[in-house]
Amino acid sequence: MSASGGTKAIVAALAANLSIAVAKFVAFLFSGSSSMLAESVHSLADSGNQFLLLLGGKRAQREATPQHPFGYGRERYIYAFLVSIVLFSVGGMFAIYEGYEKISHPHELEHWYWPVGVLVFAIVAEGFSFRTAIKESNQSRGRKSWKDFIRHAKAPELPVVLLEDLGALVGLILALGGVGLALATGNGVWDGVGTLCIGVLLIVIAIVLAVETKSLLLGESAGIEAVRKIETAIVDGETVTGIIHMRTLHLGPEELLVAAKIAVQHDDTAAEVASAIDAAESRIREAVPIARVIYLEPDVYSQAAAAAGPDREATPGGPVPATEH
Repeated sequence: MSASGGTKAIVAALAANLSIAVAKFVAFLFSGSSSMLAESVHSLADSGNQFLLLLGGKRAQREATPQHPFGYGRERYIYAFLVSIVLFSVGGMFAIYEGYEKISHPHELEHWYWPVGVLVFAIVAEGFSFRTAIKESNQSRGRKSWKDFIRHAKAPELPVVLLEDLGALVGLILALGGVGLALATGNGVWDGVGTLCIGVLLIVIAIVLAVETKSLLLGESAGIEAVRKIETAIVDGETVTGIIHMRTLHLGPEELLVAAKIAVQHDDTAAEVASAIDAAESRIREAVPIARVIYLEPDVYSQAAAAAGPDREATPGGPVPATEH
């Protein structure tokens, strides 16, 4: 995913959420609808989330330092994780509390046209934001299903915005249903039920976001396709005859560390090996441009050691590995 694509989706979501939050709060003041209050807090929380994503993207661009030699790329994962916490605590828990209060102490809605009008406006605005997120995601999603894209994306911004916008649209429909039933029946309990459903929805989305960003924080390897490209680029069939074992790690969404022990001929000179390593690094960077940090260690292939079993990063369908001496 390009950083510009993620930023465009975040800015579109931020503009939509700020305008919607103001409109929802005005509707709450006129109607007393708890669904509208929950939705206004939801939109404010979403706006804060977008600010966090933009801040994380900005801080991740800092240059590496002696204390942080691999840079700050993972800050984008940290701020995405904070988004899930904010969505859970501010959005979900508040909505559940407000829904419980409205069910316990229902009152009739006043000036019903305010919440209905604002909800219709909000659905249109959120739909525009969601459309932008889908359009930007399609550029990097390829043939992956939406589920696989959200689960395996290395850049967290678009999956976060996608889930937030989806949750916002469903939440708006729930709020509209709660307000509609409250008006149709004259019973304000339905407004509280809609608010409660919004809270549960937000908590579910927050949990999904937390699980996915936790995996990124722990450190994920490159995707299968990228690993295969790296393997193909390393081996030249002359000086570098095979891969003994290899590890990859995302230092950030667009930064990849590659560490491999490679098999060379036992009678190669140091100069020949050094030249082959330089050439292999160039081929890796050409095949996978985000491979920024590369460590290649030469070793002599041993058939006896190979028979003892491989020690390398598993790659389904990849070449049969050599094993270190």
